[in-house]
Amino acid sequence: MEQKLALLVLFGGVSSEHEVSRVSAASILEHIDKDKYQISSVGITKTGKWMLTEAGTDAIRDGSWEQDAANRSVMLVLNGSGSAEDGCGGIRERSQFMARGPEGWQPVPADVVFPVLHGQNGEDGTMQGLLQIAGIPFVGSDTASSAACMDKGMAKALVSQAEAANQAKCCIIHRSGCDAEEAAEGADAFFAGTYPLFVKPARAGSSVGITKVKERGSLADAIRTAFAVDSKVLVEEAIFGRELEVAVLGNDDPAASCVGEIFAAGEFYDYASKYEDEASRTEIVRDLPPELEEEIRETALRVYRVLECRGLARVDFFLSDDGRVVFNEINTLPGFTEISMYPSLWEASGLNYADLIDMLIRLAAV
Repeated sequence: MEQKLALLVLFGGVSSEHEVSRVSAASILEHIDKDKYQISSVGITKTGKWMLTEAGTDAIRDGSWEQDAANRSVMLVLNGSGSAEDGCGGIRERSQFMARGPEGWQPVPADVVFPVLHGQNGEDGTMQGLLQIAGIPFVGSDTASSAACMDKGMAKALVSQAEAANQAKCCIIHRSGCDAEEAAEGADAFFAGTYPLFVKPARAGSSVGITKVKERGSLADAIRTAFAVDSKVLVEEAIFGRELEVAVLGNDDPAASCVGEIFAAGEFYDYASKYEDEASRTEIVRDLPPELEEEIRETALRVYRVLECRGLARVDFFLSDDGRVVFNEINTLPGFTEISMYPSLWEASGLNYADLIDMLIRLAAV
């Protein structure tokens, strides 16, 4: 009998998106083909404790998995790079996950890791760097690409340098030595008193810390709100139009899905609109001229390549009222529930949820 590939699903994390990660991981565990993989689940608590768990998906969703009496502490032993030879003719020991049991520390099989982690300490290159040092293959982009995509300012600079896409006008503010009132004055001058503007942390996900500013008097408070989340803040012009998204899949020869659209319940797609307000919805776009839809998909692929992504990413755009396709941001580990936009876009493009998971694991293993 052929040995199953050992897959370790990593979820939770020390992040404002901890709860979203749990829901994504539970959905993946429910839909993955268990006949193909030997699956282990490792959760990271909000305080940073790693635990191997056999808790069910309902417990993972609601967070009660942490109280499961069968949980075991986990550590990652960095014994080598995972390559066969060390350059001196010797054989390196393989790095591996270890779980503490009644008989001491025992290995946890992990041929591939699926880091179902959103936001800081999971999507920003930190986890990717750890796994790269360990030499363990993982789903998604590498350290440098993950870090660049998580930092909206850096991503915008790289896309701009490559002339890969239109973008909103933007200025960047650093917290070090910065007075919020002075920063607001500078931003107001930069945009010549034009409102509304969006103020957002550069390296936070799920629209945490974002404010839509409609007048000069609210700008300083919005900057303070963003600084509470990150030390680097973007102030961007508002683009009026439709919010569109494309899912990209692949390594050296990526493919783009059909186009989806966001209909936010609030004034914009903030955390509450995404995860708490049932009036928000997403739909597959059916009314775009073929040439415009192709332009959006091709732009998504250009951005993906410029930022050197691998595995997967969701690329977000505005289609402005004057017809411009404007790149907004890219997400290298997007929400992965069955109704999340990334898998929904691939479902509409002919690739079902279980097959999508298989494809991502294969892309990680090559």
